[in-house]
Amino acid sequence: MNPVIFTILLGTVMLGTSIVMTSSHWFMTWLGFEMNMMAIVPILMKKYSPRSMEAATKYFLTQATASMILMLAIVINLMYSGQWTITNMENYTASMLITIALTMKLGLAPFHFWVPEVTQGVPLNSGLILLTWQKIAPLSLLYQTYSSLNTNMLLLMSLASITIGGWGGLNQTQLRKIMAYSSIAHMGWMMMILTYNPNLSLLNLLIYILMTSSMFMLLIFTSTTSTLSLSLTWNKTPIITVSSLITLLSLGGLPPLTGFMPKWMIIQELTKNNSVILPTLMAILALLNLFFYMRLTYSTALTMFPTMNNTKLTWQFQNMNILPMMSPLIMISALILPLTPLFILLN
Repeated sequence: MNPVIFTILLGTVMLGTSIVMTSSHWFMTWLGFEMNMMAIVPILMKKYSPRSMEAATKYFLTQATASMILMLAIVINLMYSGQWTITNMENYTASMLITIALTMKLGLAPFHFWVPEVTQGVPLNSGLILLTWQKIAPLSLLYQTYSSLNTNMLLLMSLASITIGGWGGLNQTQLRKIMAYSSIAHMGWMMMILTYNPNLSLLNLLIYILMTSSMFMLLIFTSTTSTLSLSLTWNKTPIITVSSLITLLSLGGLPPLTGFMPKWMIIQELTKNNSVILPTLMAILALLNLFFYMRLTYSTALTMFPTMNNTKLTWQFQNMNILPMMSPLIMISALILPLTPLFILLN
């Protein structure tokens, strides 16, 4: 893709998200979503192939449906309240439709089917944008309207997302699909705590974006897309392989790594609100995620695969994927658990 065109498209994606985050008018919010969607579709097809075209089409149809439901909810709310203000959501039907539209855009269960398929069909760079930046706009709108949302439906969808995010990744060998199911599970954790403590949901989003970005950067650096190719990186880049191991375990929420912090704080907050069954179920279901991360870790760093002759000399060739932010992101993804008391005070 032409660098000028790519820069314009990326700028439009960022502008659309910024409009959604800063607007207090429903029509401007809807416009921001549309700008974002129309600009991200060509980015998903950056390396054109029938598979990327299929993925972009699935993404477009899903997001267009969610936008249509969102506009229906906005119109219903306008008919009953006579206002376009985001925080003024009094009608039950409009509240339920907005919850459905925004969770569809996020990829929460039962609207999660597009996330693994789209992520698998696009390049790693586009997958990184899809699973990190594209979550910000719907979550910012949910943050603004959390008091008006259908709480019971949101909690049920969150629990289903945590279940499917762990269960769906168990049988996968493609790394992009594993990251997609990981995203579904993390979104479930964020939505679960949204109605209790929205600030904690934002902290979870920030840590999720940092960990997912570092993992995708490691995959881009080594040009790996499957478990088999990841298992052969030990012969070429042992330090990167160990970094992948640490980042994967952090994504799984294993102490004493960074990923344990949001899970710890969310379970603590739910317990404070006299909810015992939900955090217990969430902690049990989190073991499913940890299992397939451990499977990847085992095949990557704990097993010495046979070294083929054509991989013995690859260290002589320079890697052209230069990612300057990779080192600090890996350190943040692994080492900020001691700052937990500070975040607890801020919340």
